[in-house]
Amino acid sequence: MTPSRAGKTGKTLMIVEDEALVAMTLRDELEDAGYHVFDLTDRHAEALEVAKACKPDLALVNIRLAGRDDGIELAEQLKMLGIPVLLISGQTSRARSAKTVAIGSLPKPYDAADMVLAVAYLMARLQGETSLPRPDRLEVFDDGFDLAPAA
Repeated sequence: MTPSRAGKTGKTLMIVEDEALVAMTLRDELEDAGYHVFDLTDRHAEALEVAKACKPDLALVNIRLAGRDDGIELAEQLKMLGIPVLLISGQTSRARSAKTVAIGSLPKPYDAADMVLAVAYLMARLQGETSLPRPDRLEVFDDGFDLAPAA
């Protein structure tokens, strides 16, 4: 992918969500905010293929995926590839239990504007920027990824 296709921010995202309408709404809102969003998927195997081929800057992953696929297992594999994961799920206790493989969680229900704020905050933190206020509903797991590089 060329930088011109990466959107105004130059950052790329992957959305792994089993609810097609939710995924499409998120994609549209995030693209409007300047991010490039890879093809949407609701399957673990497809998401892993895209991640290996394209290396997104951040993956937004629901815990419950199509079939019996599990987003936490996917998050573990994405972390091994060096791809940070934001869990997007109503299963808040399961999301908290995955804080070693994800950088944070945004519980459902959320609106697309909340997601744009959460993504902007996490992208800034991943680059060592700490001036943005943390969105109210975003839970950040500092032990999932070292978000702020050592000075």
